Amino acid sequence: MGRGKKVKELRDMMGMNRREFSDYFGIPYRTVQDWEAEKRELPDYVLRLMWYRAAIEKKISIIDKQ
Repeated sequence: MGRGKKVKELRDMMGMNRREFSDYFGIPYRTVQDWEAEKRELPDYVLRLMWYRAAIEKKISIIDKQ
C-alpha cells in the first residue's frame, strides 16, 4: 500500500474529513489532497509521526494500525 493510501486510512480511522485532518496536523489542505491522490510522496518519517501523534492523543488505537 502506498503512503498516500495510508494517509487516507489514518484520516478515515480518525473520523476526520480532509479539512479537519489538515488543520489537526497543521498541514496545508492541498498537500494532504495531493498525498492521498499520490501526486506527491510524503516522507516516511512524517507518516510515522502522524500515526504516533494520533495514537498518543487517543485519536486511534495502536491495535487499529495492525
